[in-house]
Amino acid sequence: MVISVPAAFLSAIAAGARKGVIFKGGAHLEQMSTVKVVAFDKTGTLTIGHPSVTDVIPCEGVSETDLLRVASSVEARSEHPLSRAVREEADARGIASEPVDRFEAVTGQGVIAELHGEVVRVGRLKFIEQCAGHPPEALMAAHDRLQTEGKTVLFTCHGGRWLGILGVADKIRPEAAAIVDTLHAAGVERVVMLTGDHERVGRAIGQQVGIDRVYAGLMPDDKARIMTELEAEVGPVAMVGDGVNDAPALAAATVGIAMGAAGTDVALETADVVLMGDDLPTIPYAIHLSRRARRVVWENIIFALSVIVLLVIGTFAIDLPLPMGVIGHEGSTVIVVLNGLRLLVAK
Repeated sequence: MVISVPAAFLSAIAAGARKGVIFKGGAHLEQMSTVKVVAFDKTGTLTIGHPSVTDVIPCEGVSETDLLRVASSVEARSEHPLSRAVREEADARGIASEPVDRFEAVTGQGVIAELHGEVVRVGRLKFIEQCAGHPPEALMAAHDRLQTEGKTVLFTCHGGRWLGILGVADKIRPEAAAIVDTLHAAGVERVVMLTGDHERVGRAIGQQVGIDRVYAGLMPDDKARIMTELEAEVGPVAMVGDGVNDAPALAAATVGIAMGAAGTDVALETADVVLMGDDLPTIPYAIHLSRRARRVVWENIIFALSVIVLLVIGTFAIDLPLPMGVIGHEGSTVIVVLNGLRLLVAK
């Protein structure tokens, strides 16, 4: 009885590690087997996490060069994937960034800094409107078009003046749609996507991948709240993410899963399970492995209880000799351990 559970769980944890799935304990392995909802962050999880600038749309009287120079100067201080895309576009065009002062990254909103003594903001529409007011109609028309195409839009203003927008797109992982189908086939009741992007962008990505429900326009605390709501509504939730913004949701979910290859330190520390690579197929594998481990544990427990009952009956009914009792007891222990070790070759 005592060896039944650890023999199976330790074997399953070792098998998962060989496949690049690191469980931080047997409790998380067991919880994984109960998951009914899998929630994905969009950027870096369902997408490859390397977005690129596809559109540069300046306001009237502003050149593309000026727009990119100002935006890249501020984004140069940020580690966000969207910031990297802006810097790479500026570098590709030979546009040098300029030093900025008082840089600040506002989680889920954008970045702010001072350039030539004037405030520069790059990020979401509401974040920019705080200093520049409502954008020109032509800019909003371009914004609506880019969102319909499933692109993320970054607004830029300098000194209270609108400079333009940048359209950024990230490629969907080629295996994403197949993984969603596999999760459904494995008995996961609902697969959802969480994103800070506009609803149009999220919906466009979700339709391509086959997501059951898309939650868009979210802040980090919103993601954590949705984890609690899904767990109360459907059941245990596994959250898959890789960024700082995902950390609250990873902590709030029943099981937090971090993408290890590109994951931030905060996400890796918060998560209960770490995928050492960015391979989405390891998620259904982890669920299958945890369910198999739980089944083996019950096999061991039932077998151990059966042997105990037989030995007790044998002792009183046929005066079972001590050597036979020892063989039955120790032999059953070996069988339980060997049954658990079968998980080492789990596929």
